Amino acid sequence: MKTAIWLYLFIFVAFFDLHAQYPILSPFALSIGAAPSFIGLILGVYSITHLPGNLLAGYGVDRYGSKQFIVFSLIVAGIVLIFQSKVTDPWELLVIRSISGFVLAFLSPACLSLLAKIAKDRIHQGKLMAGNGLVHTLASVVSPAAGAYLVAKLGFSTSFTVLGWGLIVTGVLAFFGIRENKAVPTTNGLQMAHQVPLARADARNGTEEAGIPWLFYGIPLALSCSQGILFFELPLVKESDGSILTSGILFSLVSLGSLVTLSMLFLNRYSPFIRVVVGCLCLALVFFGMSVKWMIPLFASLFMIGMSKGIIYPAIASTLASVTSANRYGRAFSVLSISFSVGAFIGPILAGHLRMHTSPYFIAFLSLMLALTLVPFRSMTTVSA
Repeated sequence: MKTAIWLYLFIFVAFFDLHAQYPILSPFALSIGAAPSFIGLILGVYSITHLPGNLLAGYGVDRYGSKQFIVFSLIVAGIVLIFQSKVTDPWELLVIRSISGFVLAFLSPACLSLLAKIAKDRIHQGKLMAGNGLVHTLASVVSPAAGAYLVAKLGFSTSFTVLGWGLIVTGVLAFFGIRENKAVPTTNGLQMAHQVPLARADARNGTEEAGIPWLFYGIPLALSCSQGILFFELPLVKESDGSILTSGILFSLVSLGSLVTLSMLFLNRYSPFIRVVVGCLCLALVFFGMSVKWMIPLFASLFMIGMSKGIIYPAIASTLASVTSANRYGRAFSVLSISFSVGAFIGPILAGHLRMHTSPYFIAFLSLMLALTLVPFRSMTTVSA
């Protein structure tokens, strides 16, 4: 449990630094002469450079453990953020964000893999995943407003420097604070669940198929695509009045909504796959309402988006953990991170290029509904049972 507490602390600081940049990156890019379409590329390239990092992290975490990847990711990301504070050209910012996307790709698979490994049983595992979502959300509640406040008081350059040093210090603390036991837990029957993942044998050729259909990963891809669109649009909506501080508050509203549903612990009693489907359907309906300019105010819509995210994210991680063996956690969560990265790259690009022709929120709605339509419900219901 001590390892989990330390890990939650590092996750909180790391995601605080990352989410603090959401409301300030677009205005910062504008301040150095970037066009709206190029801003979409800057936001998206951060995610697409996750791909090689995710691939390396998947096999690296399974083979060498999580600790060194967490430390490396935090310290190098902090150094890159300090360099970002000196950027004066949009192309330089694009390069810096590309590097940052690569090094931070190791963080999520390593953290999720370590949390899954230290669980005593499946119920404990689900609680740890929910705790990860809760800490992530707590950090994202205050960080957008805090980042906007930092820029208002200190300016872009000093703010990026402060955030960068925060990541470096966190990485150093992680080196001394994380204790990783690479042995597979044996208590409460978890070892058996790890060693015999939910999978099925093909009777005709004797080969073993993966326990989870590949089309399932379309859900996190569509989810991150919709969030990338939202993160691109919020600083530009008329309700923000061009104010970075107001944009930060709008981002915090999303996180507050997530905090509400994450606090509803009784939701963990239901099937994680069912929670994923219901949450995505609710999220899609909210985006559709925003695309047709429904009567519900923007603040309430953002709060409902956050509530849906609070249901979806822990449920996705729990679904994967429940059908994956311990020696493959790194690869499973790296594929999840790749799906998030691809979607987060596509979202801002689409928003930047199509916002003059159609509502980006409608694109978010379409992506979520398409993902839900393609998921093989019968296979998933059997696997996640």
